[in-house]
Amino acid sequence: MEAFPFREVMQAQGYEAIERIPADLVLDCVRSLYNVGAFFRSADGAGIGKLYLTGYTGRPPYPRIAKMALGAEKSVTWDHKGKEAPLLQALRGKGREIAAIEISRHSVDLYDWQPRFPVCLVFGNAVGGVSTEVSELSDVHIRIPTLGVKQSLNVAVAGCVVVYELLRKYRGLHGADG
Repeated sequence: MEAFPFREVMQAQGYEAIERIPADLVLDCVRSLYNVGAFFRSADGAGIGKLYLTGYTGRPPYPRIAKMALGAEKSVTWDHKGKEAPLLQALRGKGREIAAIEISRHSVDLYDWQPRFPVCLVFGNAVGGVSTEVSELSDVHIRIPTLGVKQSLNVAVAGCVVVYELLRKYRGLHGADG
C-alpha cells in the first residue's frame, strides 16, 4: 500500500509557509493526564510554539500522557512552571497577547476574536476554569460558542477547537490567503 502524500497535499493547500505559529499554550492546573496528552497532540498538529504546564498539571513521562500524545510529547517544546502569574507576566513582556479561554461577562466569541500575534492561550481545569489571578492577568477572555445544555466542552476538546481556529486565522494572514 502506497503511503498518502500528506506533506505534498498540505503544501498544495497553502501551509508550506507555516512551520510554527507564534502561539503558546498554558495549561492552568489541568488534572487529567489524558487531557494533557491530548493537548500535546493538538499542539503538534496545529504547529503551536510551546506548551507550558503549570501548577499541578501533569507532565511527561506518564503512560497516560503518552497514550494520548502518541509521541507528540517528544516533538512539542514544553516546560513546567509552578506558578502561572510570573509566567504570564514574562510572556506579556515578550509581546504576547494573553488570552484566557473562559466564559465571562467580557468574553469575546472565538470566531469574532482577532488575535494579536504572538499570542498565549490559557486553559483552566474542568471544575474552576482558569484561576482568578490568571483571569485578571489576561488581556482578553475567549468563549467557544456552545448551544447545548452543558454550555462547555472538555478542556482538551476546547483546546483543539481553539488552536485550529487560531491556525486558520494565522494562515489567513500568512498562508495561502495572506
